[in-house]
Amino acid sequence: MTNTPFRKMILEECREWIGTPYCHQASVKMAGCDCLGLLRGVWRKLYQGEPQALPAYTADWGEVDQNEHLLKAATSYLLPGTMILPASVILFRWRPDLPVKHLGIVASERSFFHAYERAGVVETTLGPHWRSKIAASFEFPENYQGQIS
Repeated sequence: MTNTPFRKMILEECREWIGTPYCHQASVKMAGCDCLGLLRGVWRKLYQGEPQALPAYTADWGEVDQNEHLLKAATSYLLPGTMILPASVILFRWRPDLPVKHLGIVASERSFFHAYERAGVVETTLGPHWRSKIAASFEFPENYQGQIS
């Protein structure tokens, strides 16, 4: 289950994004992206398009707006995860009273890919600090049947 060709393709695509500089709301490999931009880039590789145009969103991780935009979008397009496996999408909540504001894609049992300011796309240790912030996990659908724009 952890080494399926589909999961391997996701991980290979993530590795190709390493070194992409951080750029809020962008999603262009080696030019710039944020955490959602990385996810969008992998999605485009898998499905040759995106499921919807994105509205503008803030870069503020401490935002107090209680709308769960990122969690709702993940629920709409990804499958709920029952385990955290390589190629799973993980969403982070900085505090229990704040909405989900960051995401990454699991690389291995010990690491994940994500993008953040001043670092760009990196593979980071998925240690106790990061694990304590996980709010949800999802899987890319192997056979996406939705609309692509």
